[in-house]
Amino acid sequence: MNAVVGGIARYPVKSCRGAAVSAACVEPWGLRGDRRWMITDPDGEFVTARTVHRLLLVEPTPVDDGLVLRAPGATPLHVPEPAGGLTDVVVWRDTVAATPAGPEADAWLSAVIGRPLRLVHLDDPTRRPVDQDYGRPDDRVSFADGFPLLLTTEGSLAALNELIADGPNAAEGPMSMVRFRPNVVIAGTPAWAEDGWRSIRIGAARFRVVKPCGRCVLTTIDPETAAKGREPLATLARHRRDGKKVLFGVNLVPDTPGATIRVGDPCEWEVRGP
Repeated sequence: MNAVVGGIARYPVKSCRGAAVSAACVEPWGLRGDRRWMITDPDGEFVTARTVHRLLLVEPTPVDDGLVLRAPGATPLHVPEPAGGLTDVVVWRDTVAATPAGPEADAWLSAVIGRPLRLVHLDDPTRRPVDQDYGRPDDRVSFADGFPLLLTTEGSLAALNELIADGPNAAEGPMSMVRFRPNVVIAGTPAWAEDGWRSIRIGAARFRVVKPCGRCVLTTIDPETAAKGREPLATLARHRRDGKKVLFGVNLVPDTPGATIRVGDPCEWEVRGP
């Protein structure tokens, strides 16, 4: 099939808004500039939009020396990339050393969200390994949930939206791909084809497809309004359940760091054996 890259997105700050890009350099731990910043509570425990929905309204824009943060009703804040003064933060089961962004960024986020928060930067992304049940000893990941990249397909989204339209929560559909926060979206494949992929080549970049992505409550939060609904989890739970998990998309680990992927790049894949 004539499958191509239909979209690429980066999320500079974990759980905040992302931005579409036409091309991105693939680093060992993910796309360059993706999820190298994270928000924590005062004790260093990561905070996400799963519980603090308004984080989805925070828009970080990368600049040469750091970030500019924007949010409705707030004055934009320039946050320089910090240096030195490492502190331990916790993301899922991992404790990782990161650099605090400083009191001005902390105060801005705390005022926007309405609770004490801190912003940290992962200055050295080699510190955090991927889940060794699925990766190799030298595989690394930034502040993404577990793996360097998430891939979804337009065919699977179309199929999901058809299922939602035929279900009890049809008024909530259709879902946009932004709900799933993928790094790469592939166009031109049948629905759920990615379930069987073992590896994929995108342009000159090669990736291992290490596992399907289990989805969480974050997908039920409207990224434009931060309002919560039931979909797409309710429909995924009926049609895409694997034990306690519901699935949409697949996790990737790069095998050719330094390559650049672009919208429109052709894609080829290897399927898993029986």
